[in-house]
Amino acid sequence: MDDLLTTGLKRFGLVAGLSLSLVIAGCSSDDGKKEEDNADKPETTASVSEAVNYTITGIEPGAGVFKAAENAVDEYELEGWNVQASSSGAMATALGEAVKNEEPIIVTGWTPHWKFAKYDLKYLEDPKGVFGDVETINTMTRKGFKDDNPNAYKLLEQFEWTTDDMEAVMAEIEEGTSPAEAATNWVEANEEKVATWTEGVEEGTGEIELVYVEWDSEISSTNVVGKVLEDLGYTVTLTPLDNAIMWQAIAGGEADAMVAAWLPATHGDLYEQFKDDIDNVGVNLTGAKIGLVVPTYVDIDSIEDLEAK
Repeated sequence: MDDLLTTGLKRFGLVAGLSLSLVIAGCSSDDGKKEEDNADKPETTASVSEAVNYTITGIEPGAGVFKAAENAVDEYELEGWNVQASSSGAMATALGEAVKNEEPIIVTGWTPHWKFAKYDLKYLEDPKGVFGDVETINTMTRKGFKDDNPNAYKLLEQFEWTTDDMEAVMAEIEEGTSPAEAATNWVEANEEKVATWTEGVEEGTGEIELVYVEWDSEISSTNVVGKVLEDLGYTVTLTPLDNAIMWQAIAGGEADAMVAAWLPATHGDLYEQFKDDIDNVGVNLTGAKIGLVVPTYVDIDSIEDLEAK
């Protein structure tokens, strides 16, 4: 009997020992799994805010999207955040470096733009509507331009294209082609569409100055329109200006036209300021959009996901 009891206790001790070992191993395994899961877990919204140093990489401070970004900081109560002024080119460079290193970044963005074709990006949701709805890009001329240049005015009035058209020109420029050459290539490859712009338009003479803000989208559209006007016989000057000065130049009659007016949000305040002194010829592109943009690997979906400092 004693031998049986001793044997039973030994067996029980062995089983208990094994059970304890399995429990310990199980806990260690679970802990290891948790560590792995935490390592694989995407950045939290708080860490994204910290990782970008509570900074939105912007463009020129006079741009509507820049002002809207500043408004977003206030509306979403993002205390301690900064909208960093730079330029369209500097913003694109910073975005490219961040994507290359898979680092988080938040930029002021708009479409059409070649960056959406080159990188996997997304707009942050804007439930408060700070950045507005879909926009149009409009053509504006100085007062009296229609009387002075009726054929050129008719061309501008009939000029209309799509976001795909514009992005094709932008992409070629981004790859290293000069804006003038990219515009020429597009015009030659899209004769049918260009023919709808020039329908009923007679050849002309004289000088025309087109002004634009140095955004990739406006560089593309202005060069394309300039090329078509040159083909009609005009001597065309393309002049890059800051946003406000571009509008002032048209309103003051110092320049003839622009195809770079984003409405109703981006240039809305400037349009209200100068609308009585300019001629709104009409829409040349629909489906434009502005907002805050991040690479898709950044684990936030809305401006509301951002944290105050």
